[in-house]
Amino acid sequence: MVKPVVRREVAGHLQKAYGISERRACSATGFQRSSQRYRKRSDPQIELRLRLKELAAARVRYGYRRLHILLRREGWPVNHKRTYRLYREEGLSIRPKAPKRKRAWRYRQGRPEVGGPNEVWAMDFMADQLFDGRPFRILTVVDCHTRESLAIVPRVSFRAYQVVEALDEIARSRGRPKSLRVDNGPEFAGRALDQWAYLNRVEIDFSRPGTPTDNAYIEAFNSRLRAECLNASWFLSMADARERIEDWRRDYNETRPHTALGGLTPNAFARQTYQARNVA
Repeated sequence: MVKPVVRREVAGHLQKAYGISERRACSATGFQRSSQRYRKRSDPQIELRLRLKELAAARVRYGYRRLHILLRREGWPVNHKRTYRLYREEGLSIRPKAPKRKRAWRYRQGRPEVGGPNEVWAMDFMADQLFDGRPFRILTVVDCHTRESLAIVPRVSFRAYQVVEALDEIARSRGRPKSLRVDNGPEFAGRALDQWAYLNRVEIDFSRPGTPTDNAYIEAFNSRLRAECLNASWFLSMADARERIEDWRRDYNETRPHTALGGLTPNAFARQTYQARNVA
């Protein structure tokens, strides 16, 4: 279906190209003359459009829903329908959506739901490289309830004891989890992590081989880290990588709205959860 604005352009082109009247151009296109002469009377929302474009330029992987939350935080009196309309009119919806995975024919028995903060952590490794092609690895740890990024640790290489050191550093500030979800990588399947879990009474929950959906929380987080930080950055050194990745982690925890948390940031959701527990 052709939009009215496009049909007005077509009728206008016929008038100029063939020197015909507006009546004949509208008759040829099947368009009403009243619609041809229509002019918008609504507020063009110039300031709002400019701010929306600024946010979209700064947050290139955000869709209109997250951009709408950011606008509301800044005090703009706009609903999600207007945000979506301006988002489309400004041509900001240029990011392709990934195809959905087909569902398996049978679901495995699911894990029990995570009941609160610090009950279950998820951990995984990622890989990236510096500007000159030198590779490095990244250890990521998230809280499966609050979606907080507990740590993102980039190093040239990782040994099992360095994973334990990273977990101890997190535990010193917020305590230890009841369960730790990991894959079957050598750093996670070795003795060092197993001994740490035994001494601290932490259950290690291994994913099934070749089944990343068993650890969906960390896989989803890794995809956001990849799209919003790693793919958008040009790391000059390991120090530069650590600084930029840590800046993104703080922004993720303190600023970035999370749709699964009702538009709250992970830190705000964690505070809300702790306050609800104290009241109860």
